[in-house]
Amino acid sequence: MVNEPETDESFELWDLRVEAIVPPGVKVYCGARAGDYFELKGEMLTLPPGQGVSIYSLAAVLPLLAAKQRATHPNDWMTTDAEIACPDPNCQSRLRIVRTGRTRFRRSETTAVPLPARRAE
Repeated sequence: MVNEPETDESFELWDLRVEAIVPPGVKVYCGARAGDYFELKGEMLTLPPGQGVSIYSLAAVLPLLAAKQRATHPNDWMTTDAEIACPDPNCQSRLRIVRTGRTRFRRSETTAVPLPARRAE
């Protein structure tokens, strides 16, 4: 690898789609409907018109989304495990996190904090 100055301030994050999985014929208590979803690109969460998501279900999946957006090692469980149970113990629905593509971001557009100075090695 050639030691070149890092002038490219870009980085990539996975775009995510979080889909409601509702087993056929079961009663759900969180309001999820099979096929409902929301998408996450960077920090922006979007829902299609007419769809919603329970704040309790969102609270269950939210801590995992930033980690799912980052590149992970193939052996890391975060790479493969993708279904989150509804937090209501009486509800059988799940939320499935699907990586759908990648978006490139520029550091200067996402933070005002400068990178620390690099030491020569």
